[in-house]
Amino acid sequence: MPNSEPCASPLELFNSIATQGELVRSLKAGNASKDEIDSAVKMLLSLKMSYKAAMGEDYKADCPPGNPAPTSNHGPDAAEAEEDFVDPWTVQTSSAKGIDYDKLIVRFGSSKIDKELINRIERATGQRPHRFLRRGIFFSHRDMNQVLDAYENKKPFYLYTGRGPSSEAMHVGHLIPFIFTKWLQDVFNVPLVIQMTDDEKYLWKDLTLDQAYGYAVENAKDIIACGFDINKTFIFSDLDYMGMSSGFYKNVVKIQKHVTFNQVKGIFGFTDSDSIGKISFPAIQAAPSFSNSFPQIFQDRTDIQCLIPCAIDQDPYFRMTRDVAPRIGYPKPALLHSTFFPALQGAQTKMSASDPNSSIFLTDTAKQIKTKVNKHAFSGGRDTIEEHRQFGGNCDVDVSFMYLTFFLEDDDKLEQIRKDYTSGNMLTGELKKVLIEVLQPLIAEHQARRKEVTDEIAKEFMTPRELSFDFQ
Repeated sequence: MPNSEPCASPLELFNSIATQGELVRSLKAGNASKDEIDSAVKMLLSLKMSYKAAMGEDYKADCPPGNPAPTSNHGPDAAEAEEDFVDPWTVQTSSAKGIDYDKLIVRFGSSKIDKELINRIERATGQRPHRFLRRGIFFSHRDMNQVLDAYENKKPFYLYTGRGPSSEAMHVGHLIPFIFTKWLQDVFNVPLVIQMTDDEKYLWKDLTLDQAYGYAVENAKDIIACGFDINKTFIFSDLDYMGMSSGFYKNVVKIQKHVTFNQVKGIFGFTDSDSIGKISFPAIQAAPSFSNSFPQIFQDRTDIQCLIPCAIDQDPYFRMTRDVAPRIGYPKPALLHSTFFPALQGAQTKMSASDPNSSIFLTDTAKQIKTKVNKHAFSGGRDTIEEHRQFGGNCDVDVSFMYLTFFLEDDDKLEQIRKDYTSGNMLTGELKKVLIEVLQPLIAEHQARRKEVTDEIAKEFMTPRELSFDFQ
């Protein structure tokens, strides 16, 4: 931050220090000239002095200054100053560690997934819990115990999740709910419906209907490449399916009748200038929660409970759904909530399909993955190797370590990396190398499976039909 701008806020100074620290590390890693490195270090020290003068305390990489969340019209879950802000379209936090999920559980009124529940899932399925459960990536639930009660008593349930297809490009963060949903489908042996909300993206984005539908089909191919069982999985485009399923549309209308304009304004922050399409859309995302929306799968049965794995920003839709369900004679859907997948630049920033450097995309080459991780992954390391060896790195803010918690299967290896990095035995470059070696084959394998998904296979997954399941 140049001296000519003395009015920089503490948060701007904090972010400038983080950026300058990254620059110092990259200059050293790239064997830049001594003068260039010295100049960058001098600027870094100057920024840290300015920060101390402004805050009265030393800069700490994992302790950003309190920063009021921007004002927003997105409903009652808008955070107070210095709190996180989460709704279906916006995720904001001032903490380099990311969202405070314990506070979010309290605010949303859900329940924490504790060790007891994880053990119960293990007993019910006879399978080791998925790493997303073991590591708290799926961290919150609504009525999961009720689903397990039903399963243990040989009563049926089905899975429902979805994707808003805003572009052809999907990134690794988009895979999280599908990786977990596939595991749930496998261990519980239950049918699954996947909603592609191409209608939503048409309403919210600058897309034509044909573009939105085209993105839905292309995204469906990436989802299919996760390995879902074609005999137990129905993927549907809202634009397609709504016109051919009387059961689905009847449920949309029932939900619409029981939710007032004031309620959706309160839940979603809609204003009088929003289109009526946006205002009515939540009923469409709610409808797959009810089994008779899929007469080709469940006939007219209304008693089959639904379990929805999703990121917690989607919870407002299903709080509304759970409120409506008993009034129209249906069981409330149960939910499993995941944390958010951080952008490469850190947990404070949001991934964007329009910014190719904000995440690892499923189309990236091995070389692009390596470059992105080395150049853009936010580091919890110290400003110098000497400091890092002495004080160690911070895994709570280090994006490479965060990504490993999602994708490295071996718990023991992950814990050893955490210890080595925290103690200073492992440097940032070494940590990034581990992540690159995990991501490159993962993406390459996905791309190979994606190539096998033809238009005909996608069409079969997206055709309304009977699914195979063994409950009565």
